[in-house]
Amino acid sequence: MGKAFYLETFGCQMNVVDSERIVDLLEGIGYAQVDAAEKADLVLLNTCSVRDKAERKVYGHLGRFKPIKDRRPELIIGVGGCVAQQEGEKMLETVPYLDLVFGTHNIHRLPELVLQAEEKRRGSVTDFLDRETRLNLFPHRSVRDNVTRFVTVMQGCDNFCSYCIVPYVRGREVSRPSGEIKAEIEGLVAQGVREVTLLGQNVNSYGLKEDGELSFAELLNEVNQVAGLERLRFATSHPKDMTDELINCFGRLDKLCKHIHLPVQSGSDRILELMNRGYTAADYLRKVEGLKSVCPEIRLTTDIIVGFPGETEDDFLATLEMVEMVRYADAFTFLYSPRSGTKAAELQDDQSSVLKQERFERLCALQNRIGEEIWQQDLDKVLPVLVEGESKQGDGQLFGRTTWNRIVNFVGEKELIGMTVPVKIVKVFRNSNLGELI
Repeated sequence: MGKAFYLETFGCQMNVVDSERIVDLLEGIGYAQVDAAEKADLVLLNTCSVRDKAERKVYGHLGRFKPIKDRRPELIIGVGGCVAQQEGEKMLETVPYLDLVFGTHNIHRLPELVLQAEEKRRGSVTDFLDRETRLNLFPHRSVRDNVTRFVTVMQGCDNFCSYCIVPYVRGREVSRPSGEIKAEIEGLVAQGVREVTLLGQNVNSYGLKEDGELSFAELLNEVNQVAGLERLRFATSHPKDMTDELINCFGRLDKLCKHIHLPVQSGSDRILELMNRGYTAADYLRKVEGLKSVCPEIRLTTDIIVGFPGETEDDFLATLEMVEMVRYADAFTFLYSPRSGTKAAELQDDQSSVLKQERFERLCALQNRIGEEIWQQDLDKVLPVLVEGESKQGDGQLFGRTTWNRIVNFVGEKELIGMTVPVKIVKVFRNSNLGELI
């Protein structure tokens, strides 16, 4: 019997990509993935530190594996990702049964750490790498019968929004060479991938720090020309870096899906300034108007923070007004949570948790109403759906997505996976649709 590993992934799409790379690296040293920690010789957590008390939650999660380690002392337990980057060697001191810790820039060293742990030597690597080294370490991952894939085009962030920990745990921006990106996508398409999502902490600033590199709009144009690729998406965008050139891509690139995730965070200029977002509410609305002008069918999703330090009722009402004006198809809404080491954590916050929760519920009620009105427009329409695989709903159902990134479940044969098929929407639910194959 070979060695086995169990991996849990938390957080953003970047962590999903990192975990795919972790799988490839571990398979390269003879480990096979299993679906339960009890079956594993190696247990790994790939962590996220965006939310409050993330470190505490990780430590609590690690406690689940201690009884297994007590029974099988040879079990190796490791932590990677953003919490690992923050905590570093301190984690080994806090958790005596933890064997290895690796930061966001050190995934490539995981095999070395695992082999070291097999020899009963604990280790931690959380150094940030220099720019040239990082460019040489962008992930190249194997295709696993996927119809859709994330392709990392840049890493890190230079924006330093006052509430955000990302620049401190992911490092500064570095953009991957455009020729390398296009070559990877061509290879993925040759192996059956039909949709790619270009991924970065702030894809809109792709290439700005690299001499002679393409802009992000120019990169989209290059990828749009890849033969055999059907759909193109990207995430995530920062509004301050969304150029007219990029906006116009939604009107002229046939493979670019008619959906964009454009985090607004607040509708109040005063709060946006405290957040260090670099734009006003009017700036944001001009870009939304530009997107809807070049692509009337486009649907927007967003992120919104409620209860930022010092937020008044007027500030909150400005956010509600923004939601009414833009009419988001969906919104990821969060109660503000301070992150140690960020500027916002130093701000005085005299709002009660009861008030924050009340505002949060008001925002959710408004967004739920708007979202339902938008998705109900699809009822009884026939929409092209790219079939991604078998549905979790079972009963012979497949699932795919519309151009707006909306999941549609429908009954169909497995041979349809990888094809774009016409599906009539017969029911609209909160987070997905039910359809019938036409």
